[in-house]
Amino acid sequence: MDTSLIVALGFVAVAIIILLKTAVVVPQQNGYVVERLGKFSKTLNAGFHILIPFLERIAYKHTLKEQAADIAEQICITKDNVQVGVDGVLYMQVLDPGRASYGIGNYMFAISQLAQTTLRSEIGKIDLDRTFEERGTINQNVVAELDKASDPWGVKVLRYEIKNINPPQDVLSAMEKQMRAEREKRAVILTSEGERDAKINEAEGEKQRVIKESEAAKTQQINEAQGEAEAILAVATATAEGLRRVAKSVIDQGGAEAMQLRIAEQYIQEFGNLAKTGNTYVVPANLGDLTSMMALATDIAKGGKKGGETTPAA
Repeated sequence: MDTSLIVALGFVAVAIIILLKTAVVVPQQNGYVVERLGKFSKTLNAGFHILIPFLERIAYKHTLKEQAADIAEQICITKDNVQVGVDGVLYMQVLDPGRASYGIGNYMFAISQLAQTTLRSEIGKIDLDRTFEERGTINQNVVAELDKASDPWGVKVLRYEIKNINPPQDVLSAMEKQMRAEREKRAVILTSEGERDAKINEAEGEKQRVIKESEAAKTQQINEAQGEAEAILAVATATAEGLRRVAKSVIDQGGAEAMQLRIAEQYIQEFGNLAKTGNTYVVPANLGDLTSMMALATDIAKGGKKGGETTPAA
């Protein structure tokens, strides 16, 4: 074989090898940093790229996906001087591969260390009892501090979540006792409030019963008084009507004699009843009293007749 042909084939093979070495395919959601003669040149995004042989090379490769970094448990001291173990997880994303390559040596390590120090600072601002209920606030404060620090590195801290807060065992026992006492206190309060409400309801019911009874008695007394008044009025009216009729009868012809007869009969009847009530008989000293009483009644009747006649006014 001709020597020149062999040399040509050698050059072709070398060219193919160089082309394969300088051809770069960047996967989706990745960014490659290219250096030219040791200096930053450009960032390659997803797709097919050709580098200048012997002048350009791939210096750094970064994923542009969101990354999760586990933050190891560390001992933090709360505001009330209680040691607690706290761990968490951090979510971040590379936005600028160039700054992530040259802004810091290892952004993942730097951000995780900064997350631990920031977390210790935030835990030290609050009491132990509030660390459990203030998780959201602590997470937001940590993210805010990390985001400001990582911005020059081309990395965006998206969120931070506390996974566990582990107080010492003696503190846990004290917290359990406190919670048990608080629950018992609430139970006692609820029981006492129930008894108080029951007594108030009973007293209110008794009050209403007494009021209803007094109103009923009042109404009854009013009705009885009205009934008695109406009865008295009816009796008085009937008596007056009877007296008027008697007076009218006495005035009529033969009325005086009838009245005398009636008085005599009543006198004899009452005298007889008086005699029946005992063994002793009482006899009037003056047996003419009957005649005198009849005469008196007759005079009264006659006087009533005269008195009933009125003279016209002048």
